[in-house]
Amino acid sequence: MKKLVLVILAMMFILMGCTSETSSVDKDQLQTILDNGVMIVGTEGTYSPNSYHDEDGELVGFDVEVAKKIGEHLGVEVEFFEAEWDSLFAAMDSGRVDTVINEVEYSEDRALKYDFSKPYTYVRGALLVAEDDTEITSFDDLAGKRCAQNLTSSWGTEAQSLGCELVSVDSVYQTMELIASDRADATLNAETAFGDYISKHPDEPVKIVAYSDDTASSLVPVRKGEYALREAIDEALDAMRESGELEEISEKYFGIDVTKER
Repeated sequence: MKKLVLVILAMMFILMGCTSETSSVDKDQLQTILDNGVMIVGTEGTYSPNSYHDEDGELVGFDVEVAKKIGEHLGVEVEFFEAEWDSLFAAMDSGRVDTVINEVEYSEDRALKYDFSKPYTYVRGALLVAEDDTEITSFDDLAGKRCAQNLTSSWGTEAQSLGCELVSVDSVYQTMELIASDRADATLNAETAFGDYISKHPDEPVKIVAYSDDTASSLVPVRKGEYALREAIDEALDAMRESGELEEISEKYFGIDVTKER
């Protein structure tokens, strides 16, 4: 009888442990965010006009405001985790951040690990070279050229597919320095990034020589299987688009509306 009681007690403890573990696993990321009242967002903080620091040192930008608005629609505060681009997804994988909102585009490699929200921008790619460059006039001229790119960005992948030798950079400012000093021949990036930089540095000896025919879209990634969080973010983006908030933020930082398909 004593042995039977001990066996029953042991089984009860095992079942209690399993129930506790299951409850922890079943608690999805959205519910955790709602319970904590905070969504932690990874962003660069050095990528104007999407995510950068203004003259007062405040973190601002298109994606920063989009993230804050998503937080408002979820009813939670948004805290930002700033890091270089290469570190943002590692922070997401480790659970240090809930998502990355920093002009993130879809790629097949990312789709293996993440699900994505609906697109919230539609931006053309642009090709930029030194002002006195007469050799590169289109994307077809990039084979064998040195392209200043972030090595893990989609623009870096695109440049490499066009035959470029990649020169590693971490910011648009560093990119411009390499182009101006002839340490790189060209660079690919979003039209919004180049347009913002040139408007703020009109004397920079660079020029845009071509735009892509198609557009790239920014999306909000979530860890694979976090469907509730993805749906909540989609609902927030839909509400922002319907209210005109998304267009207003785009006009504020880009001077044009890039939140609709063109």
